Amino acid sequence: MSGKPIYKRVLLKLSGEALMGDTGFGIDAAVVARIAGEVKEVHDLGVEVALVIGGGNIFRGLDSRAQRMDRVAADHMGMLATLINSLAVQDALEQSGVVTRVLSAIEMRAVAEPYIRRRAIRHLEKRRVVILAAGTGNPYFTTDSAAALRAMEVKAEVLLKATRVDGLFTADPRTDPAATKIDKIRYLEVLDRGLKVMDTTAISLCMDNALPIVIFNLTERGNIRRVVTGEKIGSIVGV
Repeated sequence: MSGKPIYKRVLLKLSGEALMGDTGFGIDAAVVARIAGEVKEVHDLGVEVALVIGGGNIFRGLDSRAQRMDRVAADHMGMLATLINSLAVQDALEQSGVVTRVLSAIEMRAVAEPYIRRRAIRHLEKRRVVILAAGTGNPYFTTDSAAALRAMEVKAEVLLKATRVDGLFTADPRTDPAATKIDKIRYLEVLDRGLKVMDTTAISLCMDNALPIVIFNLTERGNIRRVVTGEKIGSIVGV
């Protein structure tokens, strides 16, 4: 590979769990700094980067609903957790010299700009990394769905789904030794087989708008750059 990016604008979806490292809860500053360094590396190649970050390292609405918490309240708490993570990543990126903006679907003007689609696009055009917080701003939608929606709204060319495994497998490779890796698969097949890539709403949104999804391992240093420069790693979900 030449090392030149094959995408001009990408949306990177990070799980909240990716930020906690091996701590089991919360935010590991060293892990966040490493991720920020890898985002900077891609940004320095000229790629426009938007981020959507989950909140599962702080609060998982799904778990709380199982404990009889009202779903809407739990989902709103989860959205606020994503804002905490977004501010942590923003701080790490700014410390590495990358100009960023956090845009939140829930207005909180003291710490983030309100999400306005045209403003987000303008920030990207001005070479700022845009961190899109608080999901869609609505309960009943996951951050996966928010990532798919925002990727289409800001006209990203691809949705990069960062995970802890090397792509999409027939089963969880961490628990099933018979699981095999899938290099490329169609959206409908993901839905038909019930593969746990993203939730069905996110997959359907991407399918309806022909937005490719690349699933790759974030724990291996340099993989974000490898994906944007076209190396054959991870798995691709597409048409």
